[in-house]
Amino acid sequence: MNYSDERFADLQLLRYRLNGFEQLSLSQKILVYYLSKATLFGRDITFDQFGKYNLRIRKMLETVYTDLRIPHDTDEFRALEVYLKRLWFSNGIYHHYGCEKFTPAFSADYLRQMLTLVDATRLPLRSGQTVEELFNELSPVIFNPDILPKRVNKADGEDLVATSACNFYDGVTQQEAEDFYQQRKTLAAGDKQPVSYGLNSTLVKDERGVHEEVWSADGRYANAIRHIVYWLEKAKSVAENDRQSRIIELLIQYYRSGDLRLFNDYCIEWVSEHEGRIDFVNGFIEVYGDPLALKGSWEGIVEYKDLEATKRTQTISRNAQWFEDHSPVDPRFRKPQVKGVTANAICAAMLGGDEYPSTAIGINLPNADWIRAEYGSKSITISNITDAYNKAAHGNGFKKEFVIDDATLSLIEKYGDVCDDLHTDLHECLGHGSGQLLPGTDPDALKAYGNTIEEARADLFGLYYIADAKLVELGLVPDGEAYKSQYYTYIMNGLITQLIRIQPGAQIEEAHMRNRALITHWCYEQGQGVIQLVKHEGKTFVNISDYEALRGLFARLLAEIQRIKSEGDYDAARQLVERYAVQVDPVIHQEVLARYEKLNLAPYKGFINPQLLPVYDDKGEICDIEVNYSESYAHQMLRYSSEYGTLI
Repeated sequence: MNYSDERFADLQLLRYRLNGFEQLSLSQKILVYYLSKATLFGRDITFDQFGKYNLRIRKMLETVYTDLRIPHDTDEFRALEVYLKRLWFSNGIYHHYGCEKFTPAFSADYLRQMLTLVDATRLPLRSGQTVEELFNELSPVIFNPDILPKRVNKADGEDLVATSACNFYDGVTQQEAEDFYQQRKTLAAGDKQPVSYGLNSTLVKDERGVHEEVWSADGRYANAIRHIVYWLEKAKSVAENDRQSRIIELLIQYYRSGDLRLFNDYCIEWVSEHEGRIDFVNGFIEVYGDPLALKGSWEGIVEYKDLEATKRTQTISRNAQWFEDHSPVDPRFRKPQVKGVTANAICAAMLGGDEYPSTAIGINLPNADWIRAEYGSKSITISNITDAYNKAAHGNGFKKEFVIDDATLSLIEKYGDVCDDLHTDLHECLGHGSGQLLPGTDPDALKAYGNTIEEARADLFGLYYIADAKLVELGLVPDGEAYKSQYYTYIMNGLITQLIRIQPGAQIEEAHMRNRALITHWCYEQGQGVIQLVKHEGKTFVNISDYEALRGLFARLLAEIQRIKSEGDYDAARQLVERYAVQVDPVIHQEVLARYEKLNLAPYKGFINPQLLPVYDDKGEICDIEVNYSESYAHQMLRYSSEYGTLI
């Protein structure tokens, strides 16, 4: 199978293979199919969450794109096609990583003219609205760079709610939103099982005052959620065991009611289920898309265990207490008893919402700190996704351009893939699962800096332990030299190569990029020569003079980051992030962009889903599920809009 498929703008589409799917039982295959349908029906929710105009802009442009009366052999049409493909990729008109609004390469006049040619009944017209009025409403959002310019704004000192285009708040300021949820927490003070306030609602200010519109089968996003529930009901009928059936039933009850206490119950049951081979994530989960880190973007993933690769992750989880006990953080912040930490390598079978087309390579859930403390967490590394990435990157010239010398390059070629996967495992399973909050610490105390601090904490945990002799003893790395490949590529990425994802003149805003910048710039400054930026033939390279000393720097920073998290020290979090994680050196940035451009590579990659096709016997019952990898990107996106378009 060809893992590399299509490229446009700064994006490359890949495919992932469902390795071992044919070995699943018929019942397991059907379960995957039903859960996949539930995953795909959440797509419109994510689009709407990422911007209030996204769904109507998508529908308008898809109508132009597919109308046979529109000439396709013009530069303006080709520019519109690229813009639409970018919109599909990002679930809206904002870059999936940088959050800045796309700049269209077609003109407003061209769009106006094309709209006069299409079948108006296919356009997203409001009641009584004309085509011209539709254009006048949506055109400024597309073409005016000053209108809703960023999906998520994290600039220090600004009203992050008022200046973010994400559709989680309506008419409220940042202060009003923070006051609203602080009041909720104050009223629930002493609750030992608190809910994740604001996770599944839009906060609105109108004539009724400030209130929530809950996302549920009877509330906002009702039509999409009812379709999700329908397929979850079918999945429940073929669940692998009673607990899995109970998990799906709790998720259905939560979707129907919007009751966050039921979501807690669902998370507790979900994190405790280990017997089935099939698993899934479906719901309002991660809060990176909210500048206040409260609202959960909708996401879905269906998965099954990669039995061979899971041997590695289970070795880590079995030793979780050892890692916690030997962590270089203050003993007050360690968990005295690590509970329920499990880790599996899985194959993704379907991606949806905020996990599609761009997806994580590892996941650790649930997010609620008290559930993690009492019941544990589940970690996954997505083996078929990392495999697709590795195959696409093989021999592309990137490492040869940015790695300092042949000796270091050979080290990375020998150990890189193994250590990349292992660091992901350590990050997800041990990093996110480690540590504890001090009694009385608000889990949301770090506010807009919380995501960056949490990702830094998990990365540092993985970086510290990947160099430990315990990993050689456990057979997770072949020898005591392997970790150096991860140290080098991590520092190179944080100081230099991740800058390829930043627009000239922009700052770093995405939480994972800020995390890497924070760690590497702090170590560069504090290490007093442990890390050096050296010039060779006019090019900047990273040189690490003392790998053991670098591990000591990781330990020091991990101890401080864990203290900040455990104590809820907002001021210290703000100072660290703003000092080390935000600013970009313009000289190095310009150099890196120029070097990368010559490689003719795409800095971002995402995936086309396989198509799962039920096969029916002569009685009309499913007798198999076929996997088809041939669907093109545009066809898949248009089909999804047609088959799973529930909110427009």
